[in-house]
Amino acid sequence: MIRSMTAFASGERQGPAGTLACELRAVNHRFLEVGLRLPEELRALEPAMRERVAARIHRGKLELGFRLRTEGAGTLELDGAVVARLARVGMDMQAKFPMLRAELTELLQFPGVLRSRPVDSEALHAMALELLDAVLDEFVAAREREGAGLAAAIAERVDGIEALAASVRELMPAIRAGQRRKLEARLAELSQPADPGRLEQELVLWLQKLDVDEELDRLDTHVAELRRVLRQDRPVGRRMDFLLQEFNREANTLGSKSVDARTSAASVELKVLIDQIREQAQNIE
Repeated sequence: MIRSMTAFASGERQGPAGTLACELRAVNHRFLEVGLRLPEELRALEPAMRERVAARIHRGKLELGFRLRTEGAGTLELDGAVVARLARVGMDMQAKFPMLRAELTELLQFPGVLRSRPVDSEALHAMALELLDAVLDEFVAAREREGAGLAAAIAERVDGIEALAASVRELMPAIRAGQRRKLEARLAELSQPADPGRLEQELVLWLQKLDVDEELDRLDTHVAELRRVLRQDRPVGRRMDFLLQEFNREANTLGSKSVDARTSAASVELKVLIDQIREQAQNIE
């Protein structure tokens, strides 16, 4: 199935450490380039995450980011031992200084009174990888939906190319006959008669130079190959780039050999359709 290179996906998971959020977005790129933004708690997962992304995505400039929100997650707790020591010190100080008072906020700011509850790294890492897999599923699905639209647009233009090639093929016998008549009329205007055998030989050579059957045959072959590529279930963007170069080569040759306004117009229209396909193909993985 054809996939677009542009897409966006996101997701969240709740855990003891807080809320873990993930976003993945991509734009066109010739190769695969992944930019990662990870909180400190997930730094050790970078190689594994890159490997998982590369197994599912083959082209595009990706931005993958994780955020860990700990607000309200209960990650802070009192250190009872420190509080007990402070209480004993406070009682001793109060015996000596009866007017001495301490505010709760001041006590909480004392080093060691509040401490972060240890994060279960193993559980957090497992949750992060599970979230990444889910986001990748959504991301690939989005690429496939966009890719289906691109494939339909390309297939429509491929049909147009095939129709143009068929119309040129139908025109060629009449064009050859017309060119033969023009050349014979000009030869008849010559003051000295020419050798009929030599004239026939030159006429055949000249008409061969105008022959585009090979170019039309190659266009038909390229059309069949492009349709086959559109049905493949793997990245095909680079293959399409190569095929479009071949399409353009045949269109240029048709234009250079043209001696009729109709085939010249067909060559121009071919180039327009090829350029439209190229614009769409630049978005394909």
